Amino acid sequence: MPLIVLTYAGSLFFSEHIIALYKKQVSAILQDRHGNEILIQPNEKGQYMRPAESIPPDFSNLLIAKEDRFFFYHPGVNPVSIFRSLIKYPLSRRFEGSSTLTQQLVKTLLNRENERTLYNKIVESFYAVNLELHTTKQELLRMYANTAYFGNGAQGIAEASRAYFNLPPESLQKTQVSELLATLNSPSKKTKTKKTDDGEYSYQRKNINMFELDSFDEACAKPCSFTIDQSLTDTIREILRTNLDSPAFASVNNGAVVVIRLDKISKENELLAIVGSPYPDSPLNGNQINMAIRPRPIGSTAKPFIYAKAFENGARPYTEVADVEYKYDTGTGFAFYPKNYDGQYRGTVTLHEALSNSLNIPAVRVLQFIGLDDFYDFLENNLHFKPLQPLEKYELSIALGGLEMDLLTLSNYFTFLPNEGVLKPLKLTEGVVAELPMAEPFEKHGIIDPTYALLVTKILSDRETGIDQFDLKSNLNLPATNYAVKTGTSYDYHDSWTMGYTPDFLVGVWLGNSDNKPMQKLSGSVGAGKIWREVMEVMLNSAYNKKTAFNFDKIKEYTSSGGIQYGLPGDNYEFIRGLLKNNQLVLQPHNNDTLEYAEGMRVPLRGSETLWWYINGSNLGTGANLSWKVAGPGTYVISAKTKLGKAEEIKVDVRNKE
Repeated sequence: MPLIVLTYAGSLFFSEHIIALYKKQVSAILQDRHGNEILIQPNEKGQYMRPAESIPPDFSNLLIAKEDRFFFYHPGVNPVSIFRSLIKYPLSRRFEGSSTLTQQLVKTLLNRENERTLYNKIVESFYAVNLELHTTKQELLRMYANTAYFGNGAQGIAEASRAYFNLPPESLQKTQVSELLATLNSPSKKTKTKKTDDGEYSYQRKNINMFELDSFDEACAKPCSFTIDQSLTDTIREILRTNLDSPAFASVNNGAVVVIRLDKISKENELLAIVGSPYPDSPLNGNQINMAIRPRPIGSTAKPFIYAKAFENGARPYTEVADVEYKYDTGTGFAFYPKNYDGQYRGTVTLHEALSNSLNIPAVRVLQFIGLDDFYDFLENNLHFKPLQPLEKYELSIALGGLEMDLLTLSNYFTFLPNEGVLKPLKLTEGVVAELPMAEPFEKHGIIDPTYALLVTKILSDRETGIDQFDLKSNLNLPATNYAVKTGTSYDYHDSWTMGYTPDFLVGVWLGNSDNKPMQKLSGSVGAGKIWREVMEVMLNSAYNKKTAFNFDKIKEYTSSGGIQYGLPGDNYEFIRGLLKNNQLVLQPHNNDTLEYAEGMRVPLRGSETLWWYINGSNLGTGANLSWKVAGPGTYVISAKTKLGKAEEIKVDVRNKE
């Protein structure tokens, strides 16, 4: 009895070994969120195998008639065939007897197709007999049909029927089955493929959407489902193609679109679509560059981040700011005079008006109010941003769009606004988040109080206040009320951006040229805005649109100025309204700035009005703008007083170069 048990256990072991090898033949198939195939990956043999659950009767019958007519009667080996081969072996030194289907299956799985020796034949026969003891004949037929090599990389009938005829196995005609069987003896010889009106059918194992997904190091190495929607991605790519091929976009070769799904419950955002090129297969015009992950100057799309920080620092949408020509000195010793997009100045405006109309001069003044160091800290430690250059190189140009970022990173950063102050990683597959090109890895975390994010969204969702810059008829106007949008244009029209969102999803669009040639006056609203509007219309009419409304319950309306202004409950309205006018005396440098010492260096001192200036208690002079010659490294206290006695004090550190 123990011997029988041991024999059975040994037999089962060898059978299960072969079955395990069979399972390893299956190729990993990558799918989208709905189960649509994006890519089939080669197995360890470099072939493509997708198992068919059932085998067409015609295939089974013809296969048995051709290869093993005693298949249903032998125990895995054909004794007559083996006896005949043994007789011939001393003369030929080759074991030339025909193998049963079971032996052929074992030979394939042991990867010994080209090693015809007596020893291998004995091993194959041993495995075949043991496999037959634990496997039905129908299952053996299925395993054989799924592992046989049909040429052109196709292993198994399911892949072969797709590769040659673009059909599932059950739809094959008898003549097609015969053609496939003919390839078994000469798999390197291509069989005929299905003809179409356009010519020969070309089988693609890789969907075009893998162009962008290949950019992620986290791409699946096993069967998995991406979060992207393949049909949506195809639609967006076609929208991009149609627009870039039109005369209105003649000066534009490249574009990119990112769509992200949002919800308040999940710990991650989900990447729904990423299109980095209209024609990934074309070698022309930089089409084989994934522009969704290439850094470009982001223009005015940086402004919502600046205003969110300003609200955190006490400002509100009703806070007034001067939109007038102003000279700004920089640490390089050069001055610049920022201009608005239209070259006009509007005098005193509210932050609401300034952000709605994307005014540049107020944005610079707001960034000054925050302080560069605080904003650098927000970018690097809250957003986990990895800049191309040290942030100190950008200074106030951040407010004018000089900061570079790629579309994918910028789009995910923008989600902290509809997510009410919470920044989430971007999910790519189950259990895997995308590695954003310009962000350090991070987990879900709050980066700003929800109310400040809502104040920004309130402004960006107001299409009426933005009429001054964007007109009544604009690509930014949609047949919906629950959306917010911000555009951006980099210097000399090199980049056109539009970022917009609802509580359910975000759409980001970039247009430009991969070789950095300027476009013909395609601003954010005219260029990227047109494509953004078309993608948003698709999204608004999709199942992803849950029609979730923004919740502005925490925002309070103030009517003291005669119109409706937005702030928060408990605001000291009059004080906050004049915050940017009266709060700071010393505009430059900023408190706690660190300066690199150089022999003979001078630091520009700039005030909000005529001031009496002191360095470590010693009088320096009087004026709105002075130049201070630094004596050497050290910590300096800079004091300033007004004629009426109002005073302010800041500290700066001057250090030798490390």
